[in-house]
Amino acid sequence: MEKAPKGSRPAAGRLVSLFIATSLDGFIASQDGGVDWLFHDQDYGYSEFYTSVDTVLLGRKTFDQSLSLAENPFNGKRAFVFTRSRRASRTPETDFIRDDPVEFTRALKTQPGGKIWLVGGAQVNGLLMKAGLIDEIIISIHPVVIGRGIPLFDQEAGAWQYSLAGSKVFDTGLAQLIYRQNR
Repeated sequence: MEKAPKGSRPAAGRLVSLFIATSLDGFIASQDGGVDWLFHDQDYGYSEFYTSVDTVLLGRKTFDQSLSLAENPFNGKRAFVFTRSRRASRTPETDFIRDDPVEFTRALKTQPGGKIWLVGGAQVNGLLMKAGLIDEIIISIHPVVIGRGIPLFDQEAGAWQYSLAGSKVFDTGLAQLIYRQNR
């Protein structure tokens, strides 16, 4: 297992936060993985959230999609990409991980560091949700119906109770909800 980045939080204090956008009908991307329906007219809290994390977890398909948006989309963060195939990293901050995502994340949470951003996609989201490893969900619901696509979780995610910790409605109609897992 790779070493987690150094940070100021104690090992027991590391949180996994799923910061993600969905359509009104619950999809995180169109069927082909596209996200052209997302609003880009303002920040929607992204910059503040991005500065609060030091580690990023995501699946390989989501990583590939993110490369279409930026050459190094997680610049300055330690990124772990879950994949079934051997791949070489294009940046020193990115590692491709063939380990079980649940066991890897469970071990990562015990290591020193800051907040961990679970970027997605649906398969990784479902695995980590089912294992009870997602401490916080910040979900930006775009007032757009896309009809078909990739769901937030692609499999049974288990039954977990979250409490609403905050909300914000933007002038565009986008609603951002912050939930924290009840322990």
